[in-house]
Amino acid sequence: MNYRNRFLTKLAIVWLLLAVVSPASAQSPLRQLLQLSEYIGADYIEAVQDGQIINEDEYKEILEFSALIIEVGATLTELNTDEQFNSAATALYQTVESRGEIDTILELTGRLRSLLLAISPGLSLPTSLLSPEESSSIFAESCALCHGITGQGNGELAPQMNPAPTDFTDPVRSRNRSVLGLFDAISNGIDGTSMSEFSQLNNQQRWSLAFYAGSLAFKPSEQGDVVPLSPLSIEDLVNYSPNTLTERFPAITLQVIENLRASPNKLLVSQNDPLQVTRLRLAQAHEAYRNSNYQDALRLAVSAYLDGFELIENSLNARDSNLRRQIEDNLLSLRQLLSNGGQEQEVEKSMQLILQQLQEVETVMGGDSLSAMTLVIASMVILLREGLEALLVVIALATVLIKTERRDALKYLHLGWVSALVLGFATWWAARYLFSISGANREIMEGVAALLAAVVLFYVGFWMHSKSNAVQWQKYIKENIDRSLKAGALWGIAGLAFLAVYREVFETILFYQALLSQAEVGSYIFVSGGFVAGAVLLTLVAWAMAVYSLRLPISTFFMATTYLLLSLSFILMGKAIMALQEAAVVGISPLPIRISVEWLGVGSTWQGVTAQAFILVLSIFMLYKSALQEKESR
Repeated sequence: MNYRNRFLTKLAIVWLLLAVVSPASAQSPLRQLLQLSEYIGADYIEAVQDGQIINEDEYKEILEFSALIIEVGATLTELNTDEQFNSAATALYQTVESRGEIDTILELTGRLRSLLLAISPGLSLPTSLLSPEESSSIFAESCALCHGITGQGNGELAPQMNPAPTDFTDPVRSRNRSVLGLFDAISNGIDGTSMSEFSQLNNQQRWSLAFYAGSLAFKPSEQGDVVPLSPLSIEDLVNYSPNTLTERFPAITLQVIENLRASPNKLLVSQNDPLQVTRLRLAQAHEAYRNSNYQDALRLAVSAYLDGFELIENSLNARDSNLRRQIEDNLLSLRQLLSNGGQEQEVEKSMQLILQQLQEVETVMGGDSLSAMTLVIASMVILLREGLEALLVVIALATVLIKTERRDALKYLHLGWVSALVLGFATWWAARYLFSISGANREIMEGVAALLAAVVLFYVGFWMHSKSNAVQWQKYIKENIDRSLKAGALWGIAGLAFLAVYREVFETILFYQALLSQAEVGSYIFVSGGFVAGAVLLTLVAWAMAVYSLRLPISTFFMATTYLLLSLSFILMGKAIMALQEAAVVGISPLPIRISVEWLGVGSTWQGVTAQAFILVLSIFMLYKSALQEKESR
């Protein structure tokens, strides 16, 4: 097939992908562009040297790929108006066409990759890899025929291939190749080459194979261990080549980066530990602040709390609640400092204080595993803390339906909370295996759900109070109840139950996951014991509410339920503001004095106090106005 036909064929394939991909994979062309950019940067040296073509087929391939970057970019709304991308893509094609210097090619492909990574969707990164022996075995079975048993590109089929298979042991080319590029090549193949996709391998096997191939040019050394508070993350190690990483992180030597490529489990293990994640994000935030990237510094400081420290709060609370509260306050204060420049000394002092406190946490937690009693208490508190509010809402709604003789509507209520459980587990699974949901996005989801639930609960409480008079209720039942419920209120009940439960499920699973990571396998029974104890207590609360509520006269029941729902609205409003503040969506303006009642959702910020005061004042006004109307009617 000649050059023009091959080019048109590839372009047609790209257009077909753009036309038929599902929404879940609609961003795949971005990954293709990342792969093409890296391929050009890594292999150009094999095609052109000193302005002369040394491999005609390789050069044509690279020229074709550089043209394809421009063509695909023009079809994507994210890129077709991006002047930086278009300029870099055009310059890359012109440099390849004129057989320019390798340094220029590397600079342009590196710029393109940075631009593409910035707009690419979150990547589902590996949490663990196969052992080197297992990875080596997969490489021998899947790759050795072409790349050779040692990865030198000298397999049995290599002489028949053009372009030749990659030599993974070449350090020059490997320093310009990222693990992500290798993973995409393994997952999807490379058009126009003999590299085919390995769809028969699962996700962990493909990541392990990518890391293994990317490690063959580097040898681990004892001197290359990760230094404390290195800002390098697993995302960085995956997304960028060693040469790019040395440019992005001047304080980290090439030897450290190569050692991590040779032994990536060192970084993977540390980043599955919430405390290590906290330290890592703080180091990254400090680095960004020193480089005047204040927005990135703030984002990373938010992640330090939400993706790290928050996941061990329940365990630490069972040991030392005062230390937990101090660290939480200091992390929030640090975010205030990072928002503006010129506060280097204050930021440095705040960082050091938090790091010292994290060291105290390790001492308080007693090493890697927790005691049996701590696990039981922490597990029980997680379920009670996350589940009580949702339970109160669901039980209150169920009792209202029973008292109003609408048991047939209970199925809508059950549909709401059961759907929330299912979708909550599905969201957690997708976040773990398909894509990444940051702690900030998790808090935004929870905050918005709590805000909606607070508003709806206030409305329902107001409605119930207006019907607390027995005469009014009987009149309403006679004239409106059937018509109103048929008009959509039933789906409203299902929606409210869904909001109340869903906002808790995903976070509860994460907390239990973090708790299990701090327990030895033999101690899992204590976590289960705490869960069962919490479930029993929640069941007793539900039983007591249901039994005693049903025995109350209708007016007393409605009045009591009104106060319960308004109280829950008050609590959820406070927690909604807290969640949105933790996600840096709502600002933080501290009160002059500390006020913190967590179970009431009361915090020490003007934003939270103001929102809850609004609910409180509105509730008092509503109750007072209703009392006046009832007095006048008498």
